[in-house]
Amino acid sequence: MILPRPLRERAFAGEVTAAVRRWKRPTVRAGGTLRTPSGVLAIDSVERVLLTDLTAEVAHAAGYPTRRALVESLAPTRNPLYLVCFHPGGPDPRVALRERTELTDADRAELDRRLDGYDERSPRGPWTRQTLRTIAEQPGVRAPDLAAAAGEETKRYKTDVRKLKELGLTESLEVGYRLSPRGRAYLSPSTAPAPGRAASAGR
Repeated sequence: MILPRPLRERAFAGEVTAAVRRWKRPTVRAGGTLRTPSGVLAIDSVERVLLTDLTAEVAHAAGYPTRRALVESLAPTRNPLYLVCFHPGGPDPRVALRERTELTDADRAELDRRLDGYDERSPRGPWTRQTLRTIAEQPGVRAPDLAAAAGEETKRYKTDVRKLKELGLTESLEVGYRLSPRGRAYLSPSTAPAPGRAASAGR
């Protein structure tokens, strides 16, 4: 579930507490969380509703001035309607992780292990270090442009970058990505992978 930035900011201010979506099946669940660029939302409930259940009160909770505005915002499909209620759940733990620049030998070994695992399981071969280097050299470049330059589909490229983000190595910008402080520390000259490893990771 994606919240547009204005609604997301109001959600973390406590002004927006619900969202209405047309889904084949819910992408969030009650008791779960939703990570966003602004932090974590805690999901209170996910309920299937009818169009007649969308009152002015629901519209206001979802951040819309009128019921009509809410209805007009819905995707033009026949998928079922779901009402999701939530509240701010705190900061995204990845934010704190990507600020951790003091990498111990154990930290580096674990990052190496995780990245090597992604490389080994990838049908297209090693990609992790090259992607990190590309983002370091081209911060703020559109994902479709980065994907095209790498000869990859945009969707696959974004999925791969999200894996790096989970490790605290990258962060998303309004357009494109950049390395986090942790990512820069990982690629810094004093702690960069050995030449043999880097060469094997290239495309």
